[in-house]
Formats: sequence, C-alpha cells, structure tokens
Amino acid sequence: MTTATNRGTTTVPEPVLNAVASRLDPSRLHRATRIAPYTAFRIGGPADLLYDAATGDDLADAIDSAEAEGVDWFVLGLGANVLVGDGGFRGLVIRNLARHVTWHDDGRCVAESGTVMGDLIREAVARGWSGLEHYVGIPSTVGGAIWQNLHFLSPAPERERTMFIAEVFEACRVRHERGERATVDAGYVGFGYDDTVFHHTRDIVLDVTFQLAAGDRGAMHRILQENLSWRGARHPWLEHHPSAGSIFRKIEGVGAGRLVDQCGLKGHRIGDAQISHIHANIMVNLGQATAVDVRALIAHAQDAVFEKFGHRLQPEIGFIGSFEPG
Repeated sequence: MTTATNRGTTTVPEPVLNAVASRLDPSRLHRATRIAPYTAFRIGGPADLLYDAATGDDLADAIDSAEAEGVDWFVLGLGANVLVGDGGFRGLVIRNLARHVTWHDDGRCVAESGTVMGDLIREAVARGWSGLEHYVGIPSTVGGAIWQNLHFLSPAPERERTMFIAEVFEACRVRHERGERATVDAGYVGFGYDDTVFHHTRDIVLDVTFQLAAGDRGAMHRILQENLSWRGARHPWLEHHPSAGSIFRKIEGVGAGRLVDQCGLKGHRIGDAQISHIHANIMVNLGQATAVDVRALIAHAQDAVFEKFGHRLQPEIGFIGSFEPG
C-alpha cells in the first residue's frame, strides 16, 4: 500500500480514462465514486474510475489495463492502513473482491487475496484447521495480511512472543510489477516485522497458499475469544470509531503510542479527527473528519513528541491520492 503514496494526483484526460474503461467489465465499473465508504477510516474523495475485481486474474488484468494507458492505479482491500486524500484518486482504484477459497485434505488452503481474514479464520476453525485463529479481530484481507506480515501475540496467558502469518505461509501467486504472473515462496516475499517485498515493489498478491495443521476446535475457540477480548480492551471499535489502525511506525523499546500518550495527547482532536482515548497510536474519525484534519493531527503529534523526546515519529500508513481540497 505504501507503494501508492504520491500516486493518483495527476489529472487524467477523459479519452485516456475512457480507453481504460473500455478494457474493463462495465457492470463492475463506477465513475467519480467516493472512496471513503470503502476505507476503514471512512475518509477519501472520488476515484476517477472504481472497479470491482472478482478474481485474482481479473485483478491482474485490471492493472494491465491501467498500465497499458499509463494511468495510476491502486488496489484497495478492506481499506485499513491508508488515508485517502479529500481530492480523491486520479486514475483507477481496484477494489479487491477476489474471494475464492479452496481447501485440501492435507491442511493446505488456497485463498484469493481479497478474501477477508475474519471469514477465512472462521471457516478454518469450523473445519478443524489451526494456524490462523491467532489473527482474529485484525481487519485485513489475505493480500493485506501477507503485505504486512500480519502478527499478534501468542495465546494467553503467557503471550511470550509475537506470532506472524509467515509461520503458516507456503507460497503465493503474484503479478510482478513488470506484468508477468508467477508463484513465489517465502524467500522471495522476505517477511520482516511489518515488512515484505510488497512494500518496496509494485508486485501484487493474487492468491495465497497456507499450510495449516489439525487442531482442537475447543482450544481454537478459546484463542478466538481471548484475542477478541484482549484487542477489544485496547483498540477502538471500528464500527463506532473508524480508524486506519496504528498511525506511526514502531520505535523499538519505546513505543510510538506511549510517547504520544506521555505528551498528554489522548483525546486531542482537530476537526473530527481525534487521538483515541484508548490507544494513543490510533486516530479515529468522530463522524465528519477530513484527510486534512488527520494530516494536521499527525503533524501535531509528531511536533509534540519531537519537542519533548527528540524522536521523529514516522507514519506507517499509506497516503493515497490527492490531498488538495475535494
């Protein structure tokens, strides 16, 4: 997602947009449609073209269509970890609705990248396959989970280590930034903390193969309940307070949220953007927040932390599209 930062800001001539549109299924194509309803923050202006990709190959073909005309594009999953500008996106936004899943008797699961992780987790537990239940409650698609190397603490009560989605990853099929499709392994993906090759290239995940293990359904349900309870006590509920998740990158041994909290900024707001009372590294939309409000609040937190502690907080969310007034 960060690879889309500073894209989608240049006006695209109408004939060029029409040329892209002619390559796409008209029944799933929308023009001048607000992006806000499709983001976790509920913020963002209109996309010139908004397309619903139904399969992994459809997703790759849509990117091909944009690149053939030299038009900027962006793939949108559940819309977490991004702030879309009030001016919207000049080019093609592709909603990844590719959600076909194939289950195998040996515990392998092949899920298209638009599959919602919450849905996949419930299905895995129902089938008795363990490995995904640790990541319940984190808003993400399968593609986003690989992009970010989704992680959470190991089961209660110890919670002695961080568990990563890489631990159950076997392979994924990608559209390389040059256009070709290929299946790649963990060595290519380069899993790190909040990092993969997809942060540094325009490669896009089309589908993912997970290798799960037979598990006890009762134990998995206990993990689901404990993790949902743990997160619910520490993170604002998206249904009531939309957010993009953590705003600033982790500072090893310090904690970005802790620094913001020690500046007394919990609850501080600009417009309808507010630093959460629950978690100081999360900003919420109280109803009518704009991207301008959020950017101003980010800058205020950065300045306060730098002045008090000398740390320059770095955003971990992607800034998408035009931040000129809508």
